[in-house]
This record gives sequence, structure tokens and C-alpha cells, in this order.
Amino acid sequence: MTRFTGIIPPLCTPFRDDFTIDVDSLRRHLDVQLAAGIHGVFVLGSSSEVAFLPDRQRRVVIETTVAHVAGRVPVLAGCIDMTTLRVAEHIRVAEEAGADALVVTAPYYTRTHTAEIEQHFRLLRSRTELPIFAYDIPMAVHTKLDRAMILRLAGDGVLSGVKDSSGDEAGFSALLLGRRDRGLTDLAVFTGSELVVDLALRMGADGAVPGLANVDPAGYVSIFDRVRAGDLDGARREQERLLRLFAITSAAPPERMGRGSAGLGAFKAAMKMRGFIDNSVMAPPQLPLNDEELLSIKGTLTEAGLL
Repeated sequence: MTRFTGIIPPLCTPFRDDFTIDVDSLRRHLDVQLAAGIHGVFVLGSSSEVAFLPDRQRRVVIETTVAHVAGRVPVLAGCIDMTTLRVAEHIRVAEEAGADALVVTAPYYTRTHTAEIEQHFRLLRSRTELPIFAYDIPMAVHTKLDRAMILRLAGDGVLSGVKDSSGDEAGFSALLLGRRDRGLTDLAVFTGSELVVDLALRMGADGAVPGLANVDPAGYVSIFDRVRAGDLDGARREQERLLRLFAITSAAPPERMGRGSAGLGAFKAAMKMRGFIDNSVMAPPQLPLNDEELLSIKGTLTEAGLL
């Protein structure tokens, strides 16, 4: 097993009404996650609303998380920005804060070729000793990471891991096969999907980074433990339960708001209902859920036995 393995939730960022970071809620949420047995935490990813956070708030999130976790599990820090030099500045902050690993996407806004994306990762590798995870999330950066490039960078020691949120399950399987064929045992491969964690683990993935773990971390830890123990039927049943729970992300209809607002709003609303955080505020310009949508989420949580 690699050092980075298991369930590593991509933590949501709790805000106060004035959009400052609610550090007390963040610490309480970290305690919930650690008590559930998670194997690491990932801050400043998509679920953290990283694209909405000013740099000073990013620093607060990393420093608060590293200090509170205090080495109990690895802390992965998203260093996500449009171009290499901007990402390098985030890497410096993450290093100063004491993060254990870095998570980096392809450049975005600019139009880049695979050769330029590869150069991006290689240049960043030259600027840090921390492990780098490639974050494959084409829906956000509009580029699907090339599988041959990932394997090449892993073989050269540039990449230590991959978080695959592409939704390309066939490509994910091919990546696992390519890792095995090349003997790249040090490359940690994680699925970013909430819905096929049991299958990904059975295929050989090292773990998962599921956003829904903000709401039910114990459920995902149970899947991981069951697969490792060979209880595949039990893992499947737990995955099916979480699939039903994931329906909270559709409480707000697409004609009213974007899927990002709907999904993150549902996570935060459920976290507040469960007492993990004090406030379900999202960074602007995302829209809040209405009373009817919140009532639907509460009903789903109740049916799942979480309230």
C-alpha cells in the first residue's frame, strides 16, 4: 500500500455570513472526519470552493487544517490556479503551512497543449519536494489529462498520485492497468467519484476523494474497510445507500441554479443539519437553496438515518 491511501474527503469550507472563514466550524468538521476514521483530508479543491477564495482565505484554510490535524492524517492542499507561476505561489504557501502533499490541475483559461501541460507539472516538480497529485477534472479546466503523460510523469518521479474526477470510468481502468504494466507501484490513484467507490477499489484504486464524505464520512470508510476485508456484498450495499443519499445534490432544479451551487449547497446544508458546521453560506455568486429544497434534503437525511 502507498502512503496515500483510503478515504480522503475534499473538505467544504465553512463561511460566516460575511464570507470570512469560520475556523471554529472548520475545526469541528475536521474532528467529525477524524472520528469517522478517514485516512487524510484534502482542502482547497472543488468542494472547498477554491475558485471563489481570495489568497488570504486559502492560507487560513490550510494553516487551520494543518494545525488542527497535527499530523494525525496527511493533509493534501489544492494549489489550483490558471498558470504555472501562479500555482507556484500557492505551493510556497502550502509548504510554509506544513501540507503533506499538493494537488494541481492542468492550466486553465489559457489554451494549452499536452506538451505544455507536461511542462507545467515538470516545472512545479522542480520547485518543491512535496508529493504532487495531478487533479484530472476536465469539467472545470476543460482539459482531460493525457493518460500516457500521467504515466510518463509518474515514471520520472514528477507525480506521486492522481485524483480522477473526469467521470471517464474506462479511462480510469486503463490508468490502473497502465500503472500495473509499468510497475509504477508508488503512484497513488484515487477516484473522485462518490458513486462508484466500491468498484474503483475492486479495480485496484488506492482510495477515493468523495465530496459526499463531508456529509457521511463513516459510510465511505465502511466501503473501504469492507473491500479490504473481502466483504464485497457489504461494500456494494453501503455504496447503494450512499447513492440514494447523493440525491440531495439534485434538490435544487437545474433551471434555478448551477450544478455547483446545487451540489455544494446540499453538502453544506446537510453538514449544518448534522451539526458539523454552523452556517451553510456559499461564496458568491453562488445561489442559496430555498426552504423547499432544504426540507427535501432534511427528508433524505432522515430516511438515511443521519438525523
